[in-house]
Amino acid sequence: MPVAGLKGRALIVITTHLHADFDCVASMAAAAKLYPGAVAVFPGSQEKNVRDFLVQSEFPLHHHRLKGFDFKQVKTVVVVDAASLARLGAFGGLAGKAGVEFHVYDHHPSAQSDIPAARAVTLERGSTTTIMMEILRERNIAITPLEATLFALGIYEDTGSLTFASTRPEDFEAAAWLLRQGADLNVVSDYMSRELSAEQVDALNSLLKNIEVRQIAGQTVAMASASVERYIGDVASLATKIMDIENLNALVTLMGMEGRIHMVARSRVKEVNAGTLAENMGGGGHATAASATIKEMTMAQAAAKVWEAYSIAVERQATAGEIMIERVITVKSKDMVEEAEKLMTRYDINNMPVMEGEKVAGLITRQIVEKAIHHGMARHTAGEFMINEFETVNPGSPAHVLEEIILNRRQKQAPVVDGKSGKLVGIISRGMLLNKLYGDMLKNQPKTGAWTHRVAPSTRDVSKLMEDRLPPVVMRAIHVITDLANKNGCTAHMAGGFVRDLLLRIPNTDLDIVIEGDGMDFARKLAERIHGRARTHEKFKTAVVVSPEGMKIDVATARIEYYTHPAALPTVEMSAIRQDLYRRDFSINAMAIRLNGPKPNALLDFFGGQADIKEKLVRVLHNLSFVEDPTRAFRAVRFESRYGFTIGKQTLSLLRHAVSHQLFNRLSGSRLFAELKAILNERRPSASIKRMRELGLIKFIHHSLSFTAESERLMEAADDVLAWHDLAFPRKPAKAWFVRLMALFEELPDEEVLRLKETFPTARSVMDEVVENRLFAAGVIAEIVRKGEPSPSRTHYLLAHVSDEALLYLAAKAQDTRVMNCVIKYLGELKNVKPLVTGDDLIKSGHTPSARMGALLRDIFAAQLDGKIKTREEAMRMGGG
Repeated sequence: MPVAGLKGRALIVITTHLHADFDCVASMAAAAKLYPGAVAVFPGSQEKNVRDFLVQSEFPLHHHRLKGFDFKQVKTVVVVDAASLARLGAFGGLAGKAGVEFHVYDHHPSAQSDIPAARAVTLERGSTTTIMMEILRERNIAITPLEATLFALGIYEDTGSLTFASTRPEDFEAAAWLLRQGADLNVVSDYMSRELSAEQVDALNSLLKNIEVRQIAGQTVAMASASVERYIGDVASLATKIMDIENLNALVTLMGMEGRIHMVARSRVKEVNAGTLAENMGGGGHATAASATIKEMTMAQAAAKVWEAYSIAVERQATAGEIMIERVITVKSKDMVEEAEKLMTRYDINNMPVMEGEKVAGLITRQIVEKAIHHGMARHTAGEFMINEFETVNPGSPAHVLEEIILNRRQKQAPVVDGKSGKLVGIISRGMLLNKLYGDMLKNQPKTGAWTHRVAPSTRDVSKLMEDRLPPVVMRAIHVITDLANKNGCTAHMAGGFVRDLLLRIPNTDLDIVIEGDGMDFARKLAERIHGRARTHEKFKTAVVVSPEGMKIDVATARIEYYTHPAALPTVEMSAIRQDLYRRDFSINAMAIRLNGPKPNALLDFFGGQADIKEKLVRVLHNLSFVEDPTRAFRAVRFESRYGFTIGKQTLSLLRHAVSHQLFNRLSGSRLFAELKAILNERRPSASIKRMRELGLIKFIHHSLSFTAESERLMEAADDVLAWHDLAFPRKPAKAWFVRLMALFEELPDEEVLRLKETFPTARSVMDEVVENRLFAAGVIAEIVRKGEPSPSRTHYLLAHVSDEALLYLAAKAQDTRVMNCVIKYLGELKNVKPLVTGDDLIKSGHTPSARMGALLRDIFAAQLDGKIKTREEAMRMGGG
């Protein structure tokens, strides 16, 4: 609501950029709470949705009209959501005035600011409103539900309802806090999804008719222009809709209205910076969203300048040296065709160079090889059939050259050779090039099945995520690993589950390091560096380094695994990180963070793992995944349950195929039992067991196992008592998997459990213990049901000779509070009671060692447990001493 006259007052003014959206207005309203008595003044217009909200909600934003405003009274200008004087309209003219200072709050810390700020709070956030919320919370400033709703609108608009890549964890935290303060999500949803007006629909159609798409430095960019007679609000939403309709990654819209051209820039790829585009047109913003108002230009002039701005805003092209893989699978020209076929099958590739010495003589494809074999020419040389008309590139060749060779000339791959010597230094495939040039577009496409090819990775810097999420002890270890890799001339990566859990914001301190180089040598040097110890496994080129503090660091040599037959253990060979990740089980586990090199702390995602985390999918990397390693089926079930994910449609089909072909019968008992233990070690694994039953996997544990309702009840009861035990005895954890195993096997007769010793020969003693614990539990339950809750001494007598796991199984199985009370009392009070007297004490008092003396000791201890005697003197008197 406008405020009355301001004459004679030294003013603090709160303002923003010329086209105020919800983030601007919400930040202004928050700033008003930080600067009591300040006056809000809009330097330009507000978007239509914003105006509607302020009017319909009667939000108490006290603001003054720009017309007639006395700038001479201003002493402090508080700027929110802007970093450029040009975007402040008339308030930009106050810069440099004596006695006037600027305070800036903005979420674009990387923007080039020309505002002479006496105070600046610029943080990497998805919205400026988030920064303001952090300050309000820190100062314990209360807000109303209506204010919370406006603030939520500011955050949701600038983060795309918390889905934009620029969204930070702090945005989620601020939104959650606002919900607790009463923010109305119904209102937020309403304003985030307003229907277009008739004028906006007409403008949208005009823009769609006037789209021009160009390729600039390997990036597909677009511009749409239109003119309308009357002013239309919220033109930014039209840009977003056009990007969705046309599947664009970068777009500029130019809308001519009332003698001006309103420019909106949007980008979904890091290679095109929308903020830079807008800055070159006299506006501003950030990398994904920006705007500008263009005056004194025709539409044709503005369009020409936009294309010039695009050439500045688009990052330089990647080079062949940045895209290629360095370790290349090759065949010699004199090698037989059958050898080429073996290499292609072993390493899952469809093309490779044919070598003469260190130089490329030609290229050969799987199609050529298979046809040659079909015609009985398996023993002919690869050189006889190779493609000898081909193009090569050098490491400095730009991406557009590769595009011409691979896409336009349809050459399957481009060998990268040293410009001077002509030696082969790397290879680039069609998939690698496409992913580098169009990866951000490709990753938005739906995935219907397993990835069957390896491509160049989607990358992003995760330095800040690591700093924010990893504890100091882990970061120190990472710094040591990085330094050691640099000094030894190798490349180190963090990989696998550690990376997955980092992206999921789940604590995980077990580092999984992959070395492009000699992993065994690196592990030994790392152990020496941290004064730890290393256990190496030369066959698999892996090692485990344990620090003095007990931190476990797995170290592996980057490798390819291939399987000699289904369910075999892998054969291991050296390879680059791409192939190493390709051997992993699922896309969510096939990501790495490169710790050193030209772009340290870069996340490498070749197979869509980030997208699958976002879509909550468990997906294998290729269609023979379960054939090569059937244990992956059990891991798929485990991850599905642990993270609340879903097994992908194609992956599920492949899994059912593996079940129908009985591939799991080929697994060794030790591997199968290890997967079962892993599932039973998960928190509340009943869902996983039921999923195993649904998929037919449970029958490979035992043919008649079905996980009955009683087994499920017992499993859930076991989970409850295990949770109690963890809370009561945090330093003495029980073997959770074993308690749950007894619950799982509840439906099997003793003889069938004992027969499982043949299936799981490494777990023979486990099966014996399962049967023994059953007999124990049945006896205790029967006695307590018959005689009632026993005395402390009887409780100790009944329970002292078995493991904690047997006691927890007993408590879960009994369904009787008296039994549970006994277990609690024994573990909490009786287990660690020391006898007041010993056999030596009685011998010294004159007793002769005998069965009678043993019985006397037991009687004394029973009296002690039952509280009948409390001192050593009383115990000695009872012993006749």
